[in-house]
Amino acid sequence: MRITSIVASALALVAASAFQDTSPFIFFSTSEILATSPQIASAASLTSTIRAELRKCPSDVYLIVSQPGVTAIDYRSQQSTPYLRRWVSGEDKHVRSSFTVSEVLGEFDTTALVSTLEQQCGAGKLNVDASTGLFDIVNDLKPRIIMVDFPLLPVGAERFTSSRTNDLFLSNLLSIIPSPNYTVVYTTTPATSVNQHTTMEPSMYEMDKTMSPLVHMDLKRDLMIHPRASGNGSNSTSLPLFERYQYFTPGLFMGLLVGFLLLSILYVAISGVSSLQVSYAAFDRENGPAAQKKQQ
Repeated sequence: MRITSIVASALALVAASAFQDTSPFIFFSTSEILATSPQIASAASLTSTIRAELRKCPSDVYLIVSQPGVTAIDYRSQQSTPYLRRWVSGEDKHVRSSFTVSEVLGEFDTTALVSTLEQQCGAGKLNVDASTGLFDIVNDLKPRIIMVDFPLLPVGAERFTSSRTNDLFLSNLLSIIPSPNYTVVYTTTPATSVNQHTTMEPSMYEMDKTMSPLVHMDLKRDLMIHPRASGNGSNSTSLPLFERYQYFTPGLFMGLLVGFLLLSILYVAISGVSSLQVSYAAFDRENGPAAQKKQQ
């Protein structure tokens, strides 16, 4: 029983390490293409499937997009790639066929795909600079292969912004192509270990790795002496008196407020006591309560 559990754990560990070198694949087209693929596939089999379908020349424009350094997690958020999710989910009525592969092991052979389109469909190749958005304008009516190479996604807070920017760029590119009949082959490459585990931390606040976390309880802070920046470079002693010192501080304001409240209470108390009206005869012994009892 123990040997069986050890073997199962080893197989699970091997599978998990294998999935670290995978990346997603996205395909959609305005033509009716019946290509499908399992959620886990090799890049060689996926390349063969796509080449077999595009050998029929179903479209006028073929966009081959390359996005390096990503995983399937980068496309789970609806806000990171809203246009791409809209094309794949079927919300765009112009897209008639689409499928995605979450885990692709290996690198998709775009060179073989371009060669197939050039030989079978007579398509011309056109490169688009994704960083500037510049590309050459062609006037012929032959099918066109548009190569879009996105840069590597940065690490940290800018990763989401860059992914959304690339998604918007692809949407704008599809809106200006000369033909509404297009096919998009969205290829990716796996993220390296540097992109997955690198964190951006300020060097000033980096904790000492040689000390135990139970002993090192104090916070790192900048203890260096920095010169005070002056507004116009003049000496502070030449400024007016009320600009050099702060006289009305928050503590002074709270003290005055509490003092005003106490004085108000004292005024009400003194006013109440002074408003009492008692005749002087009430304190006379002959007219007091003891004298009245004697008379009774």
